Amino acid sequence: MGGFIDFQIDLIKGGMETYGVTTNPVFMPGNVEPRYSEFLTFIGVSVDRESDENFYLDATVAYRRACLNAVEYMKKFGYSGEQAYLLLGSAPIEGRVSGIVDIPNACCSLYLPTAIFDFDIRPSSAGPMRADRGQCAVTS
Repeated sequence: MGGFIDFQIDLIKGGMETYGVTTNPVFMPGNVEPRYSEFLTFIGVSVDRESDENFYLDATVAYRRACLNAVEYMKKFGYSGEQAYLLLGSAPIEGRVSGIVDIPNACCSLYLPTAIFDFDIRPSSAGPMRADRGQCAVTS
């Protein structure tokens, strides 16, 4: 996908100490960004599907499950697993911690904007419309 970046830095001497941020940067995104109004949302809870083990209030496991659920969904439309991972890594998705109050489960959500696709990814009674999605990220 094509794109560009306009990058500007204001260096503030002693700024990390002045603003109480000592280990990680603080940044302000630009004022031009896409705004999406319709999302397909994937949910994950802190249960590892492979081992069937519950990880007590572990949001990392929950978000991993949401991502893996999205990958499996995208594969139904003809994407390879690798293509789905690349798509989720570059798409303007929103990840949210949806709940850490349902003991012992943590719940996380992955919001995938539907407008980034040139076909309908929403669930329907017709089922997923599988198509050839190209040959990027093919493994041998």
